[in-house]
Amino acid sequence: MGGFHLLDLLVILVIGLLIAGPKALQSISRNVGKGVGQAKAMKDEVLSELPMEEISGITQTVSKIPLSPQQAVQKLLIPEQQKKQQEAKEEVKAEGSSSSLTSAE
Repeated sequence: MGGFHLLDLLVILVIGLLIAGPKALQSISRNVGKGVGQAKAMKDEVLSELPMEEISGITQTVSKIPLSPQQAVQKLLIPEQQKKQQEAKEEVKAEGSSSSLTSAE
């Protein structure tokens, strides 16, 4: 469903050849090629000037933003579950240390 296929490009080329003629089509394609080359050079120049460390930090932050209601609920519930697990571990440790103190007496 997306993009051009070889047959599509061939049909466009034939229609362009019929409308503009071979000489005009040659100069048009040359100018398009030059434009694409300039666009790539500009893109490379812009990318070389960007602060990539800051951008990677932003993308990490953006990836943490929930995109669906299910993800939002998971983001809200997971920290609570982790807190409960940590509290349970701390209680087990506290019980273990208090039981070891009472057995030593």
